Amino acid sequence: MTTPPKITTALALQGGGALGAYQLGAYQALAQEGIEPDWFSGTSIGAIAAAILAGNPPTERAAKLQEFWHEISRPDSVGLFPGKPFQRLQTQVSYAEALAFGQPNFFTPRPVNPLLALPGPDATSFYDTGPLSATLERLISFTRLNDGSVRLMLGATDIATAVLTVFDNAKTRICADHVLASGALPPGFPPVEIGGAFYWDGGLLSNTPLDFIVEALPAGHNVVFVINLWQAAGPVPQTLDEVLWREKQIQFATRANMQVDAMANRLRVRHGQSAAATENGTAEPRQVDLVQIDLRSERDQFPFSDVDFSRGSIEERRAAGFRDMRTALTAQPWAAPPLPAHGGARVHRVADGRVATEPLAGEPAPGARFA
Repeated sequence: MTTPPKITTALALQGGGALGAYQLGAYQALAQEGIEPDWFSGTSIGAIAAAILAGNPPTERAAKLQEFWHEISRPDSVGLFPGKPFQRLQTQVSYAEALAFGQPNFFTPRPVNPLLALPGPDATSFYDTGPLSATLERLISFTRLNDGSVRLMLGATDIATAVLTVFDNAKTRICADHVLASGALPPGFPPVEIGGAFYWDGGLLSNTPLDFIVEALPAGHNVVFVINLWQAAGPVPQTLDEVLWREKQIQFATRANMQVDAMANRLRVRHGQSAAATENGTAEPRQVDLVQIDLRSERDQFPFSDVDFSRGSIEERRAAGFRDMRTALTAQPWAAPPLPAHGGARVHRVADGRVATEPLAGEPAPGARFA
């Protein structure tokens, strides 16, 4: 009896602040099915989640990521009441708490307003992320993260060159500073210095950490779960709240969709070009199934929902991530008959309880520098 070839599984986690709790639920569903990714990539809040997952044994990953979300959140103050007016009020209260007090075990306000500080570190951001550094050191075994058992890639923006830098644990030893760099969103968070260079949030250039992971996938069958925190399709706004929220969604989600399609097209062209080499036995075919799972939550319809770290909102997003990943795992679109012998790419999008395999579109995405 022939043993089926192993599928390489990757998990790409996007940036989106408090919306990132959706990634916790998505991973929990994978773990429940016994699917442990061979590869993690992340940007911003996705980089934090990816590092926590990569830096723990499979039996502890879900618990450690859930612990992270519990530690950086606050109990609901008004959101326990049903109805959209109370949800809006809870979002506003949570946002105000974050502005005034920061988030526990995450970031704290600087004692002096940076607008009044002398030039230097204290004048470059409103918050100090020292608490997050301590949290990462507590929740992550960086020895395990760098032992080669899984691959981890994190995206950050080189401030001086405006180039996307990819921190890859196959090429450099990743520490807490690399994770902080990927999530150093200005002007809230300070830049992070690594090796003489200064970095900001990777989402400034590429919020979906996809291109660099797909470029390095091995021959054979690869399944990449892309967890999107921003909804591309949506109704025309009817209130100012909806206008401000829809603007954020379009800004981030549209770029993500284009990136997925562009990467699939790039893979398709590359496989076409390598067909002759494959036939001559000088190259192995590679098939990539990109499974895009989009967060869609009725509660997240307010301008600052991505800064709503109340536990009720976090639990709702976690549950949504679990539900949507279950939809993908039930359908298993990647198990469809394989592509032609030379490989290629397919895009499967999961939303509203459905899975759709879509035609490819888009242009190649820009390259990245690896470190």
